[in-house]
Amino acid sequence: MKILILHGPNLNLFGRREPHIYGTTTLAQINERLLKLAAELGVELDIVQSNHEGALIDFLHANIDAAQGALVNPAGLTQHGVPLHDAIKAMPFPVIEVHMSNIAAREAWRAHSIISPAVKATVQGFGPHSYLAGLQALVESLREAAQVA
Repeated sequence: MKILILHGPNLNLFGRREPHIYGTTTLAQINERLLKLAAELGVELDIVQSNHEGALIDFLHANIDAAQGALVNPAGLTQHGVPLHDAIKAMPFPVIEVHMSNIAAREAWRAHSIISPAVKATVQGFGPHSYLAGLQALVESLREAAQVA
């Protein structure tokens, strides 16, 4: 089972950017934790980070027939990423939106996600654990769906 991990704009700065909000865990450390959990779950991850919406969309398109699910932290595209929203809706597999912070508890303009209506579920507010919880839930739901089919 192949799961995509998409990290949006500025997430390469985790560990340095606003540590009072995002903590000190780096993106590399998050990816290491995800890869470790993926190995325990017996799934393969394909991970990308880009500061450009088009690169994230191209990554989804390139994997449309190869992946069974995806986690996406749209970061700054959360509120205005219409093309990313549309690309997610076009995917034949479930996508989980993740955020390190609770976007509803921050600035009012952050509270609305244009991405949320396009995804299966959202996990937020648990720091790096948002990613791990999202991966665990996604894999379990995919396996349950496969047993029913």
